[in-house]
Parts: sequence; C-alpha cells; structure tokens
Amino acid sequence: MTKLSCSLLAAPLALAVWLLAPVPARAEAPPRPGQWVQLFNGTNLDGWTPKITGYPLGTNFANTFRVEEGLLKVSYSGYTNFTGQFGHLFWKDKLSNYVLRVEYRFVGQQTPGGPGWAFRNSGVMIHGEDPRGMDLNQDFPASIEVQLLGGSGEGKRTTANLCTPGTDVVMGEKLVTAHCTDSTSKTYHGDQWVTVQIEAHGSKLIKHVVEGETVLSYSLPQFEGRDAHTKQLIQSQGKIIEGGSISLQSESHPVEFRKVELLKLDE
Repeated sequence: MTKLSCSLLAAPLALAVWLLAPVPARAEAPPRPGQWVQLFNGTNLDGWTPKITGYPLGTNFANTFRVEEGLLKVSYSGYTNFTGQFGHLFWKDKLSNYVLRVEYRFVGQQTPGGPGWAFRNSGVMIHGEDPRGMDLNQDFPASIEVQLLGGSGEGKRTTANLCTPGTDVVMGEKLVTAHCTDSTSKTYHGDQWVTVQIEAHGSKLIKHVVEGETVLSYSLPQFEGRDAHTKQLIQSQGKIIEGGSISLQSESHPVEFRKVELLKLDE
C-alpha cells in the first residue's frame, strides 16, 4: 500500500475518533442584566433561608415555609395556635436595581391566635437588613414592605401597599413617617391569583405595579433612626438604603406563591 493510500485511510479514521470524543460540558453562564431568573424553582427552597420570631436563622418552625404541588406555600398546618411567630423567607443575594415579580393568592382560614390586622395579609420585603443581624425575637427586618392584602369578600382593601418597619420614604419631596400608605390598586377577593411587580432603582425610585398598573411610587428609602436597632444600622451602613435583602412574609394567614422571578437592571 502506498503512503498516499495510508494517508487517505487515516483521515476518515481520525475524523471519526474526533467526533466520538467526549465534549467537555460548558459551565452555565451566569444570568445577565435583561434576563429573567426564577428565584423559586418549583421543587424546593434552594437559595432561601427562613427567619421566624423566637427561632434562630435557618430554623423553619413547624415547616411554615414549604413546597407542595409546585407551589411555595406559607402553611400553618403544623400550628395549634399562632403566638407571634412572624416569619420571613430570605433570598440569598443582596439586591439593588431590579424588577421582582410574584404571583400570589390567599387561601383557607387565618390561624387561631393571629392578630386581626393579619387577616389575608402577607408581604414582600425589599431593601431589607441582613437577616444575620436580626435579634432572635425580632418580628420584622428593617426594610420596605410591599404589603399584600386580600379582600374580605366585600368592601375595598387595596394591595401592594407600602409599610415601613424601621424605615421612612419620600413621596412628592415629603418625608413619609406613617407606618403604612395605601396604594391605588383594585381589591382582590377570594383565592384568585394576583401579579405584583416591584421595580427598584436603588434609592432613586421604587414602584409598585399590580396587574400591569403602577399603584404607588416613592424614593429615598432610609432607616428611621428612632430606635436603638435602626440607629445601629445607620452607624454601620448609612441612613439612605441603596439595596438589601428581599424576603417573603408569614403573618398567620396561609398564602401561596406560584412564581417569584427577578430581572436585574443594568444601572
């Protein structure tokens, strides 16, 4: 056999070996600004950590936060009575410029012992403090609360309101120190799914959007400094809040989330 014949036979063989060789797996690229990221994977609570009043960070008392039927549920089936076990389920990352979107609904009856104001009441906390710095018996993180409320079946009860545990905001160039401010949303009775979107641009602007309609906006979230805890936060990180933790609340009424997703903004 000639050298030319050997070369002609060797070329296809080399090609076959190259095609059959294992291809190294490529690492999945991290999410970029402009890409929606699912913070709830529909299977488990990976990336989330509970902090419930009276219990150390990471202790999920009575399995309050759980995943069932592909839903992230705040459930009280393990409670005999609610005695102030206010809870927050914290996402792992600190965030500043983003759009956060949740789809939620209230279900069932309020747990016995829950306060009247907590009927069909939950929330998404944003620009919050680091949960590692919370006191064992602290009820709520210093944060901005996008308050989620369900209707009672009659009358008006807006959702995506603003509440400010340990914080203040500015609306129309005026410092707002009231604990809660109502939005202009519709009332959502029953167990229907509601979509709330939170658009945060650091401290410059925060908007609450319900079913595509902007219902509240404000700026310059800041620690109030009217108690020892928030004074300490001001000393350690400054008064104006540029970003922070996000968390989902448990306040004694069962609530379900079927979507929690994040769009990072390139700012």
